[in-house]
Amino acid sequence: MSRDSSFEHGRNFEAGEVSGNVRLGRLEGYYEELFAEVIDDGVITAEERARLDRMADSLGLDRSRLLGLEQALQAAYEARHRRAIREEVALPPTSLSPIEPATDTRSLALERRIVALTARIAELERELEQARAQVAVEVDLSGIAPATPDGVATPATEIHRRLQHDPRDPASLHALFGHYGRSGDVDGQWRVAAVLSYVDASTDEERDLFARHRRGGLIQPTAAVTRDAWARLLFHPEQEVLTGEIFAAVAPAVLMGRISALRRDKLLPRLDPKTRQDPAASTIAAVRCFSWAAAILGMASPWLYADPSFAGMVEMVPAIPPATRIGALALSGRSTTELAFLAGRHVAYHRAENFMRLLVPQIKDLEDIFLAALSIGNPGLPLSANVKELVVPIAKAIEPILEPVTVDHLRGYFLRFLEEGGRTNLQRWASAVDRTAARAGLLLANDLGAARAVLALEDPGSVEEKMEDLLVFASSDRFARLRRQIGTAL
Repeated sequence: MSRDSSFEHGRNFEAGEVSGNVRLGRLEGYYEELFAEVIDDGVITAEERARLDRMADSLGLDRSRLLGLEQALQAAYEARHRRAIREEVALPPTSLSPIEPATDTRSLALERRIVALTARIAELERELEQARAQVAVEVDLSGIAPATPDGVATPATEIHRRLQHDPRDPASLHALFGHYGRSGDVDGQWRVAAVLSYVDASTDEERDLFARHRRGGLIQPTAAVTRDAWARLLFHPEQEVLTGEIFAAVAPAVLMGRISALRRDKLLPRLDPKTRQDPAASTIAAVRCFSWAAAILGMASPWLYADPSFAGMVEMVPAIPPATRIGALALSGRSTTELAFLAGRHVAYHRAENFMRLLVPQIKDLEDIFLAALSIGNPGLPLSANVKELVVPIAKAIEPILEPVTVDHLRGYFLRFLEEGGRTNLQRWASAVDRTAARAGLLLANDLGAARAVLALEDPGSVEEKMEDLLVFASSDRFARLRRQIGTAL
């Protein structure tokens, strides 16, 4: 099959720094899979322990990290089955000789770990005292519009404010089109004309400008979205940054636990290795699209599997690393701009700050994980008895997998959380993440109609509500600055 040029970057495209994805060691994933199978019957035999040790040695894995991983998996098993895992270890012959210093690798590693942790505790106590006295507070004034000399907001600011309440209002859109025309902003005019075309309220002038500058096919950016642009321009204003940072810290551990739970319950989806795709060699447009979208968003593409037997469009499959299964609805019948929206939106969910929304869609489960993360940051967090019964097992399953620096971050996040009022609304956060992902899709598709077509396939009942936010975004200054940053502005 011949390969066309769709979803290929131009020679002048600057990929920039690839960042943002959830990171999880692949070799540790292999060990996790073997250990989960070993404890499935509740017993670790001496032979099984020897096999685990041989695997750890052959993979060159850090034993202290593996000890934490094992503790987390055991905690999850014991919470599920309400019985302790029994390990059968051959006892040494009895002796009246004094106890000799430890010489085996595991014991020596544990002793080194104890010494390191003791020193780290003292260091953390000093850092916490400093943090209490000087908590970093981030202030973002980018959303405050400039004022005219007499103190009255600029006309564009007032128009944008009206559009936030009614993004389909023709009078406001016409006024904004005129404002951009007077200031010589052709890209601003085109963006507003795109919205007017979508709501079918264009004048002849607006229709002509939209058609004259409409690019056929895909956008041709010259640079990838930077981490700073993600934070300042692409994240939805209601997406609380600190909440995302807390979830990002524990996402790898929660993913590991999710995989273990699905495997235990025999529900872990099986991906056929034969369906895994290489975007560089694939002739499938949907596959190439995901790699193309990830590069523009400054991220790494997830592992891609093309599965026509999957009736949907695209889904994340818990794996190490997280995988993406592309289904029948995406493999055929979609335009390139629809695929661009679909891929951009899905890849955006793979950012560490957003990934928990993809992994744990239920708000109640998100609440339990959020409280567990806070309790790791502050073990003395006061919780009611019924909440503690849900949260403590999760924290015990998560904490052993976390790197010491991640636990340090959680302590700092807890202090910031208190400083910022100690409140969050996870329903609002989840909704904001959904809107952020859709905005990323629109940035790549550059086509409101394509965005609506994809959203309507998934959930026809809520498509108009979801489009409201995209219409606001399309006419906003944030979208304009993003287009300038990646080099697609007119």
